[in-house]
Amino acid sequence: MKKKAVSMLAMFMVIFSLVLSGCSGGQTSGAENGGSGKTIKFMHLWPAGSAKQHNQIVQDIVTEFEKENPDTKVQLEILSNEQYKEKLKVLSASNELPDVGMTWAAGFLEPYTKGNMFAELDDVLDNGLGDTYIAGTTEAYAIDGKTYGLPLELNIAPVFYNKEIFKKYNLEAPTTYDEFKNVVKTLADNGVTPIALGNKDRWTGSMWYMYLADRLGGKETLTNAINREGTFEDPALVKAAEEIKELVKMNAFVKGYNGLSNDEAKGPFMNGQAGMYLMGTWELPNYTTNEEVPQEFRDSVGFFKFPTIDGGKGDIDSFVGGPGVGLFVAEGSKVKEEAKDFAAFFVEKWGERSVTDAGVIPATKVDTSKVDLPQMYIDVLDELSEASNITLYADVQMSPSVAQEHLNLIQSLFGDQITAEDFAKKHEAALSKEK
Repeated sequence: MKKKAVSMLAMFMVIFSLVLSGCSGGQTSGAENGGSGKTIKFMHLWPAGSAKQHNQIVQDIVTEFEKENPDTKVQLEILSNEQYKEKLKVLSASNELPDVGMTWAAGFLEPYTKGNMFAELDDVLDNGLGDTYIAGTTEAYAIDGKTYGLPLELNIAPVFYNKEIFKKYNLEAPTTYDEFKNVVKTLADNGVTPIALGNKDRWTGSMWYMYLADRLGGKETLTNAINREGTFEDPALVKAAEEIKELVKMNAFVKGYNGLSNDEAKGPFMNGQAGMYLMGTWELPNYTTNEEVPQEFRDSVGFFKFPTIDGGKGDIDSFVGGPGVGLFVAEGSKVKEEAKDFAAFFVEKWGERSVTDAGVIPATKVDTSKVDLPQMYIDVLDELSEASNITLYADVQMSPSVAQEHLNLIQSLFGDQITAEDFAKKHEAALSKEK
């Protein structure tokens, strides 16, 4: 009987261990700490079901990291975008953030940095990683001169244009603003919509204003006005608003633009009925690899950098845009140094694979001689490698309340319902309330 009891106990222990292993879930890469090893908890927002390519790249990077660091394991938790944001709030409230996680730039960072929850990462950048980034990208993750995130993705906004329409009217991609206005006038005079714009969304019109501000005043004028080192009543910023009103008078934009969403307004461009479309490089697949878009149209699309303005201080290699998600390291992590090493490793490997495997423009420079991509991707990546500056979208730089006022004023400006001077004064009023 004793022998049988021992046998039953052994069977129970086997079953119990199997149940435990079955309940551990499929979110962990490698094993939990097995005594001497260390575990880095990494939470990201790319589930296999909705972000297959992104998810696979993460898995491959983790596997490679663990192979190179056999004493360290990476434990994954994967959530969808909104679930991720909600859980991040919950974990921060209980001071239980993952060792490495994903964050967004500027305003999203602030409550976490003010609460001393995210670690400073300037030491990681100074260790060589900083040199791999495109100019202006890491600044979006800096608060009071200290960097708290390592950006993974980047989008800029060139002016896409229809080469066939330009050819029909003997036009070339402009490099100066006078040439650009000639393109607008020629197309409008011939009954062709010069520019597709859906300004119901307002951030679309903000990009036009931002470029004019940059080309007139230089790369820091608008940012300085927002952070209060400057003013919206700077002559260059007032002149930028005047130029918007001039484009409106020239009938530069698609009919009804202030009441059209971006998705609605890009239709005329996608249908070959509008000459130009200023938009982020997230649209690249529609002009290259998206087989649902007719090949004839894809072949007709090119892009140019926003032109320089005679007498302006702006640089043609300065872009409006901004990074997407980035990585943070928790200040309270018990494996902070290992977490920083993993974050740096992830950034490097993500840059190598994201563009070819997922069609994502990384925030780090890409050697285009070593990748097999559609030519437009190559051209964009080459431009990014030579970029002198990336100015973060104005509304992202602002607090939520000021951002709403800015966007409302943008719509009023494009609707010719406000003077350039009042546009500047009302921005000043909104910003002064933040003090």
